[in-house]
Amino acid sequence: MRLISTLLTLAALIYGAYFVNLKYPNLKDQALEFINNSDFHTLEARFSAQQIMDMNRKLLLKDNKHKFLESTIKFSPYLLIEAKYSNNSETKESIILWDLLDGEMVLNTNQWDKTHGFVDCINANLEKHEFRIINALADKGGVLDREGLIRSLQIENDILGSLLDSCRRKKLIVQSGTQYRLHLQKPKLSIKPETIVDDRLVTKSYKSSERMSQRFSKSQIKHIAEAAFGQDFAIRHTLNVYLPIYCITVENPDGSVHTSYWNAINGRQLPFTSLL
Repeated sequence: MRLISTLLTLAALIYGAYFVNLKYPNLKDQALEFINNSDFHTLEARFSAQQIMDMNRKLLLKDNKHKFLESTIKFSPYLLIEAKYSNNSETKESIILWDLLDGEMVLNTNQWDKTHGFVDCINANLEKHEFRIINALADKGGVLDREGLIRSLQIENDILGSLLDSCRRKKLIVQSGTQYRLHLQKPKLSIKPETIVDDRLVTKSYKSSERMSQRFSKSQIKHIAEAAFGQDFAIRHTLNVYLPIYCITVENPDGSVHTSYWNAINGRQLPFTSLL
């Protein structure tokens, strides 16, 4: 009886771990982060908080009745992916930096330009065959008619119809007359799987209050990247890294405070919504 009880307990634990990994992959990532709590990797800051305050003094302080309070620093989570992909007749190796808060891929670390639309695809749990529709539309500026999609994808009409219906149910495309378009404002999805990275990684000592919790898991990012970039795309290695962000707080004359967030790599202000 004791052996049966032990086996049942072990089976329940294995199933529980499988269920959590399948339904709540974020919990697994957060548990691993908690266990590995000595050092973490971050991009090296180019600017200090004081430099940013000095450069943006007129913007941040409306008059001499406003004053800076002590700034703080947080670290926003990203996934660094080492990958390889096919580019025409050659194989290319690349680095990809993917934001684990807003679900978008960074195109370069100088301007910190990003894609627009991947987060919708992640939330819709888009699969590889469905992403063929998204890529075909993205390659043609976001709009194509049915005949154009058939020529582009080289698939039969009934299969195309099934894919279109699936993408429409997931609110990723809409039909306007005879044309289909991406259901996104100014989509930016027709890109190479590559981030231009001009910065080096450093390590920081662990402080739980500094690191922001991720919204998306590594498995979700890997899934959408593999779906988006085709059958020749392969992930070789991944690493959790962080972007240093300064929280600069200004005290107003009435005693209220306003906090703005600044990218320590390029010194530019970040929209608050990107950190939610």
